[in-house]
Amino acid sequence: MGLFSALVAGSFSLGVRAANLIDPAAITVARFIIAAGVLAGIAALVPGRGRSRALLEAPWRYLLLGGAFAGYFVLMFEGLKTAPAVSASAVFTLTPIMAAGFGWLLLRQRMTGHLAAALALGGAGALWVIFRGDLAALTRMEIGRGEGIYLVGCALHALYTPLVRRLNRGEGPLISSLGTLVAGGILTAVWGWGALTATAWGALPAIVWITVFYVAVFASACSTMLVQYAALRLPSAKVMAYTYLTPLWVIGLEAALGRGMPGIAVLPGMLAILGALALLLGGDEPARSSSPVR
Repeated sequence: MGLFSALVAGSFSLGVRAANLIDPAAITVARFIIAAGVLAGIAALVPGRGRSRALLEAPWRYLLLGGAFAGYFVLMFEGLKTAPAVSASAVFTLTPIMAAGFGWLLLRQRMTGHLAAALALGGAGALWVIFRGDLAALTRMEIGRGEGIYLVGCALHALYTPLVRRLNRGEGPLISSLGTLVAGGILTAVWGWGALTATAWGALPAIVWITVFYVAVFASACSTMLVQYAALRLPSAKVMAYTYLTPLWVIGLEAALGRGMPGIAVLPGMLAILGALALLLGGDEPARSSSPVR
């Protein structure tokens, strides 16, 4: 999940530069097709039995997983049209709190006091960064349109994590990820067919193609497998809690790309996020679930 946070960070820095150059549905379909192709190629090369049967067993599961995953990515790019990369990555760190709620609803996973303290501290830090240290804006809940749109997407991502565990029937991360990406691509293509056919693919700037391939290979294929692997071994809240690292990666990337460092006003929020991560790494509680995974 530490590697996941680094890979996801790149999608914010690239996505904010490409979001206004291509429709969110179109880029999501493209990334799903490429990512599914990558995983299908890996599945063909790695020995394994019963994979086709695993994909065809209760395929409605992949429609649920793919729908949640696709909705997250569409809303992410829609939100990045107006939300700064650092601010959007701070919104992303609210997913652990939402994942904890969905984990309790779907799996009856219970948080320890240690994990609850980490989530509370990280959530407070994320809110500080989102509102850029403006307490007056925080009390009025003046959140930007882009951040608001992306927050809905993050709720879908938080739901996706316990769904992986709830719906798993013994298939490994590779096959489950492949089914999720194929289903997500189909659903997004049906919903955004107009945007898909209206896009002048041959005239897109280079930054769009760089973003498409990065998010397809690293922020879709690789990150999906990493989340699937972790979701079967860690509580839902703890899986997503590693997203606290993402804003730090984004700040470093944005500085490297010439955007400079964020203002000093957001420093307390970043320190709170770091504190939450330290609390998280300080304890290693096993998952508690009334729904065992076969």
